Amino acid sequence: MKADLYIGLMSGTSLDSIDAVAARFTPEFELIGHCSCELPEALRDSILQLTQPGDNEIDQLGELDLALGREFAAAANQLIRQLDLNTDQVAAIGSHGQTIRHRPAQQFTLQIGDPNSIAELTGITTIADFRRRDMAAGGQGAPLVPAFHEALFRSAHRNRYIVNIGGMANVTRLPADRSQPVWGYDTGPGNVLLDSWIQRQQGLGYDHNGQWASQGKPHQPLLTQLLALPYFQQPPPKSTGREQFNQAWLDQHLAGLDAAVVAVDVQATLLELTAHSISDQIRLQPDWQHSEVYLCGGGAHNAVLRQRIQQLLTPAKVTTTEALGLAPDWVEAAAFAWLAYRTQTRKPGSLASVTGAQGDRILGAIYPA
Repeated sequence: MKADLYIGLMSGTSLDSIDAVAARFTPEFELIGHCSCELPEALRDSILQLTQPGDNEIDQLGELDLALGREFAAAANQLIRQLDLNTDQVAAIGSHGQTIRHRPAQQFTLQIGDPNSIAELTGITTIADFRRRDMAAGGQGAPLVPAFHEALFRSAHRNRYIVNIGGMANVTRLPADRSQPVWGYDTGPGNVLLDSWIQRQQGLGYDHNGQWASQGKPHQPLLTQLLALPYFQQPPPKSTGREQFNQAWLDQHLAGLDAAVVAVDVQATLLELTAHSISDQIRLQPDWQHSEVYLCGGGAHNAVLRQRIQQLLTPAKVTTTEALGLAPDWVEAAAFAWLAYRTQTRKPGSLASVTGAQGDRILGAIYPA
């Protein structure tokens, strides 16, 4: 039986679920199937706690690394059952893991989700720890998905921008001119602050379709303060995470205002922050008005956010990656299936033009079945 399928596992900054996809990449990309497995609430809360500095971190990390590895394995096994696959058909699993720290200035990044457990519980070779090889070569270790965006979405006729809106947001520029390099970087917060604020105020995991934000009015002084963060003006390569964009950072800015802001207006302001920090970066490019912009990630389903990005980028066309043949929910998991494929076939998975590394590198550590 030919082992030509790859499974990709992704749990992003939003920590809402584990996405799993099965795909093949030869002779061309084909999405075989997918599933999404909700993370247990207690595990999610523990991971959120670990993403911020605290006490007894090493013991917490060890416990969560193992627990999350088992959840990743369960997601892979669920997908295999759902598709009625034999494990002999799967060449490898690519697992991103859950980022606990990302500090590119210190050349340090850490993802948990024990790949030994994934390999053991699935019986399938597992590839993980994709980011640190790029960092060892002087890169940011992120974002890694632009290389996959290039492989799947680049056009010979139109310049394209692929915008992933997960917990954080990142943009990839795919020039039609093949002599021009692909570039990409994290633009700032995607859903992370929106989710955190509505969780605090209403006990909800996310703002469905941006409905709550749409009921508020952006608070311009707060938005101006938030956009003044030097990160937004910092030239690429650059990447970021919860270390910068978190509830404590927002609270500091709220406390510095002359008067309290109504909670719903804070949500509207945070939606503006995400929309502007994405759109401002695209508008820096001379070709942006004649380009195509495709959104993916959970934020692509936020109708109000999507509409606001379209308003800020008119006359450019803004839609989702569904129009390119891959639904927004599965792009990142598919990217890590592709990265596993690249590693197993001894091909680079990173783009130095994106991360700032000394060169493209073969990524990941291999944990044999």
